[in-house]
Amino acid sequence: MKVLMVLTSHDQLGNTGRKTGFWLEELAAPYYAFKDAGAEIVLASPLGGQPPLDPKSNEPMFQTELTRRFEQDADATAQLASTVRLDSVTQADFDTVFYPGGHGPLWDLVVDTHSIALIESFIAAGKPVGLVCHAPGVLRDVKAPDGRPLVEGKRVTGFANTEEDGVGLTDVVPFLVEDMLIAQGGTYSKGADWGSYVVTDGLLITGQNPGSSAEAAQVLLTQLAAAV
Repeated sequence: MKVLMVLTSHDQLGNTGRKTGFWLEELAAPYYAFKDAGAEIVLASPLGGQPPLDPKSNEPMFQTELTRRFEQDADATAQLASTVRLDSVTQADFDTVFYPGGHGPLWDLVVDTHSIALIESFIAAGKPVGLVCHAPGVLRDVKAPDGRPLVEGKRVTGFANTEEDGVGLTDVVPFLVEDMLIAQGGTYSKGADWGSYVVTDGLLITGQNPGSSAEAAQVLLTQLAAAV
């Protein structure tokens, strides 16, 4: 089993002067779900190399057993420091793709032509796609094989408006994930703020927030196992 994980290369939080990037738990929890299941993992990002970590995600209140495991894992941190360029990977080499969130993807991956084409090719090939927290935002311009928005008519979730309001970034982000998914015709639902909530519709697996990362990865693994 070979898993591609796609991270953001964007590190600026709008015009605030603050840093953003990927959210550590949303990388670490799925990473170890996949690794402990025996998967080979490849990390990619638009620019390659070390992707930016949202510094808030490594503050003590957001650290978990798995984020600490990742930071103490020399192999994992070396792999993170040398992500491959997104334009160098192809769907045919992988069984699935998973997108961790953080605010960064709302600026770069959402408009990245390689990311858009990659997701479309995974879906067309009948391979599941997982995205968590802000990462469902990268589906905005992704089309289904029939040319309609991929999320149209599909059950989806993603970072809720109430959660964005809770972190005080409603007026900073380029768009709200919940609003975008609804505008694109998705059937959006959510659980309690910050609780684990995962929605599956066919090949599309979406998680609401950082706390949904581990569950989303397990759902993806279950779907892969059922396809064998």
